[in-house]
Amino acid sequence: MRADLVLEGGGVKGIGLAGAVAAVTDAGYRPQRISGTSAGALVGAIAAAGARGDRLGEITRRLDFRAVADRHGLGRVPLVGPGLALLTGAGLYRGDYLLEWITDELAALGVRTWRDLRLDDPALPPEQRYRLVVTCSDLTLGQLVRFPWDYRGVYGLDPDEQPVAAAVRASMAIPFLFEPTTLVHGGGLLSSTLVDGGLLSNFPIDSLDRTDGAAPAWPTFGVTITTRPGPGDRVSLFRLPFVHWPQPTALRLLEQLLTTMVVGRDQAYLNRPWVAARTIHVDAGEVGLLDFGISRARTDGLYRSGYDAASAFLADFDWDTYRERFRSEVPAAREY
Repeated sequence: MRADLVLEGGGVKGIGLAGAVAAVTDAGYRPQRISGTSAGALVGAIAAAGARGDRLGEITRRLDFRAVADRHGLGRVPLVGPGLALLTGAGLYRGDYLLEWITDELAALGVRTWRDLRLDDPALPPEQRYRLVVTCSDLTLGQLVRFPWDYRGVYGLDPDEQPVAAAVRASMAIPFLFEPTTLVHGGGLLSSTLVDGGLLSNFPIDSLDRTDGAAPAWPTFGVTITTRPGPGDRVSLFRLPFVHWPQPTALRLLEQLLTTMVVGRDQAYLNRPWVAARTIHVDAGEVGLLDFGISRARTDGLYRSGYDAASAFLADFDWDTYRERFRSEVPAAREY
């Protein structure tokens, strides 16, 4: 059985994504294309490179979250360091460990550049014939970009020569927390600052939908790890490094602003019945976006939570029933 996957961003909570994807592959589905943002890009890259089931779990468990928090020298200054790092815009964490880790893990799976993730599907536009899509935010151009699709058209670069790990690292650069990455355009006259794709689309559920009006040949499953709020509930994704300090109004506003930018569009999208019906919701419990000190027991529990959520969802999901119920309720130019 074939399926496409869309994986939400969520920092440390991304362990749950790995469990969900492992369950999807164990259930007999073969991912064709995977679209992801931030942690979803990381898990998606490993899965697109060929990791399945238990192997996917083994690889993601090797990620040392304490090492992910590789602070800049400024960020290590007692008391005032985190605040100064945020104010300068350099980011609290360098992100060097993340880049090295994903580079090594992908290389072990035989993937270095986007050429290694080429997909032979003449039904797709040439720029989209890849097994992985990574969402990033380009602050210089002020737009959402998707790699490798936009390398040639936006940056004048050959996607097959670009490292996959660099795009994944860029998608994980949470503004002010991780150092932004830089991409030099073809010709070298302009460079772009790239940050977390979640700034503009943390759950790009529509990124793999068809636009030609043809009937979908297989399902696109979304996996989300953001807690769905009830009526009147407050959504909070970010626990700033000085969360225990008395928070002035400006800091509360910053947290609310970032949260709304990351989840606002996607939460509205998830309220649509045809989107909710194809989305797997993983309960991350009390695990936070930046819980870099997470224990192995909680890591294993979150992975299992993702695995169980996907298994339960797939046990009740019927593709023919889904198409019959929802196909006529959405625009004909999209695949749902």
